[in-house]
Amino acid sequence: MGKTGLLKPGPAGDLASHLTDAGPEHPWTGIRFTSSWNSRTPLGSVLVGPVLVAEISADVAQDHGVWRQPLRYERLRLDAAQVEVPRFGERW
Repeated sequence: MGKTGLLKPGPAGDLASHLTDAGPEHPWTGIRFTSSWNSRTPLGSVLVGPVLVAEISADVAQDHGVWRQPLRYERLRLDAAQVEVPRFGERW
């Protein structure tokens, strides 16, 4: 699970049509998100069920162990199941 930068309208609409609302047991319930590293203004957010697989790209640069750039959403992978994808840092 993670967050990306803003999505363009086309990809955002496609992705939204496949999302389902998360229940109260979602691991991020109660977490507040901001629009940038230095912002304290919380964003409105809707947590969704962690059941879809998306292809992302990332800049690996870090500052003090924190990623410098947000992830970039590439596409939804309806051909892949959650159990087929290794967790971050795992190898197959």
